Amino acid sequence: MRQGKKDFEKQLEENTKLVNYKPGQKLIDKTKNGKERPWRQKKIENLLYNDYMEEINEKKARQIHDCAETLTFQITNEGEQKLYQVWFCKDRLCPMCSWRRSLKSAAELQQILTRAVELKPKDQFLFLTLTVKNVYGKEDLKRTMSELTKGFNRMIKYKKISEKIVGYVRSTEVTVNENDGSYHPHLHVLLMVEPTYFWGREYIPQSEWTKLWKRAMKLDYTPVVNIKKIHDKKGKGDLKSAALEVGKYQTKSKDYLSDDTNWDENLKRISDLRYGLQNTRQYGYGGLLKQIALELKKGDEDDLVHVDLDDDQSETKKKVKICMAVWSYEHYNYFWKKKE
Repeated sequence: MRQGKKDFEKQLEENTKLVNYKPGQKLIDKTKNGKERPWRQKKIENLLYNDYMEEINEKKARQIHDCAETLTFQITNEGEQKLYQVWFCKDRLCPMCSWRRSLKSAAELQQILTRAVELKPKDQFLFLTLTVKNVYGKEDLKRTMSELTKGFNRMIKYKKISEKIVGYVRSTEVTVNENDGSYHPHLHVLLMVEPTYFWGREYIPQSEWTKLWKRAMKLDYTPVVNIKKIHDKKGKGDLKSAALEVGKYQTKSKDYLSDDTNWDENLKRISDLRYGLQNTRQYGYGGLLKQIALELKKGDEDDLVHVDLDDDQSETKKKVKICMAVWSYEHYNYFWKKKE
């Protein structure tokens, strides 16, 4: 059962000793490479999303409003500032939770790919994008999302493909066409293949991929399909970029919180997307990548706190104090909590 906000705060009060850190100053939280994490931006988007949700589901809106109001960090004996505890609403379209979820997915996928390359260093990777025509309205979106998954599952089992694929990971994405408000559901697929894939008859050209996808989806038109080889096989460069592409948001908040559209249009988009994406799975693994994913699976799948690749949980780094950053509705930013 999902922990309520009040229970969370009670547990936090009981289990941690508050030690203030730079009291009164704005929160600055950076990655190891110096990039500042967008806590303020995502909380502002979260509150805007909450405004719309108050018209759709008032009870759910209250949970969304409270998402990530207090960020609890631990300071290690090496002086590192690490996210320690946060209450997230975990709503499918919450910009704050979507951001954390995308970081977690990309980090996990990079770990899986690194292991796959260790096991089969000579194998290659392909990046495949599968599309269908744009759809209108929530009913067509929901139906098409289901058909995409079924169509991909059919296609990947075709003998011409299954004999050549070592493993794969696929993700669904939905973008919004600003011109007519239609939805563009599509799949991103990372394929792992043996080196022989590129030899003579083993190779499947883009035109053949297009035919196979058309057949699997039972379409009466020719869909747009793109496939390209990823040249870096060491978990860096192009392969890392592909992992980030597959692990990104299922739908971007700018598509339903756009400043260029009116309230009613944004409200409709949010309602359509919530309905169309309900009970859908964003990710799916197969073959070797699925085996590795199962082997590496550990911890809470709903954990949106420990999500980064540089989130080292080593026992050699001990926490020396706990500090809190609290959202200010007056100044619209996070500030380190002052001593009471």
